Amino acid sequence: MAVDSDLFCEGLVRRFGSNAAVDHISLDVPAGTFFSILGPSGCGKTTLLRLLAGFDKPDEGDIHIRGQRMNDVPPNRRPVNMVFQHLALFPTMSVGDNIGYGLKRRKVPVAERRKRIARVLEQVGLPGLEYRNPQELSGGQRQRVALARCLVLEPTLLLLDEPLGALDLKLREQMKIELKHLQKQFGTTFVYITHDQSEAMVMSDQVAVMRAGRFDQVAPPEELYREPATPFVAGFVGDNNRLAGEVMAVRDTLADIRLGDGSLVQGRVASGNLESGQRADLFIRPESLVLTGDALSPGFSAIQAKVLTTLFDGANSRVEAENGGQPVFARLPQDGSAPRLAANASIRLAWDPALARVFGADKP
Repeated sequence: MAVDSDLFCEGLVRRFGSNAAVDHISLDVPAGTFFSILGPSGCGKTTLLRLLAGFDKPDEGDIHIRGQRMNDVPPNRRPVNMVFQHLALFPTMSVGDNIGYGLKRRKVPVAERRKRIARVLEQVGLPGLEYRNPQELSGGQRQRVALARCLVLEPTLLLLDEPLGALDLKLREQMKIELKHLQKQFGTTFVYITHDQSEAMVMSDQVAVMRAGRFDQVAPPEELYREPATPFVAGFVGDNNRLAGEVMAVRDTLADIRLGDGSLVQGRVASGNLESGQRADLFIRPESLVLTGDALSPGFSAIQAKVLTTLFDGANSRVEAENGGQPVFARLPQDGSAPRLAANASIRLAWDPALARVFGADKP
């Protein structure tokens, strides 16, 4: 356990019958970190959050907050607060009374309560709204009231269970930036649960990618994107092409892969040992693909593909194609350098092998 850890868990297990919803999870979250747990529905992330909050108890393992073991500490005695997806604001209370509810329960004197409520409203950008009803506020303002209600109690950890899920797209984009700003402003450790990779990647200092009750990888967002540790992370975090083939040779960090259409291409070995004859998957990001002619840049790999459709996507064109029956898509810039591609056109897509990742197909 690091000296500056706000949250340290070791070997957490929570079973429901024969199913382990949380399966030997360990994590170490330094103070002041925005830590996200990212995974698909049903992977166990909400169960893990309930264990941290004290709403449930682990079957095995330990939870420490600021160095103190929390396994048997009830929720109301833990230095933790939680923001839910549907906010759970009291509709009959004013904004100020909602924010001050926890302080009142703690018997904080009225004058001190008012001072802290006013201060936190200023910090979340809602000064002077303490007498308004939550129903009179916008969705983003109600979101900030829910955050203020937790932050005014100065918790060690703030747990957030998909709090942006009920907001429309434009407001979600705005709140991602605001949440990151507020976390840095308050210096509180955030543990954020989401299935939305964009939320996790934009806001987080560290992201744990969770699958089937376990963490596949814990790393900063850039590392998850550029250096995925497993095929699941490669496929789940960001858009990726996955091309199946057979390992023909391995040279240092590069593997030669024979694809189904006969193309011989290269990618960087992602992890473990690859052997000739082994089935493998090559992952390449759509933005790493470039249109090329017969003259190939030295060291590059390329495939022939048939265009299925071309979609306008703002600054880019999204080219949907197929190679030997395998779907492949590229994200090409709308800067006039790329020709307009018609359906059924034959194109050549190339990439730098250093940007591709190769995993053995039998690896989890």
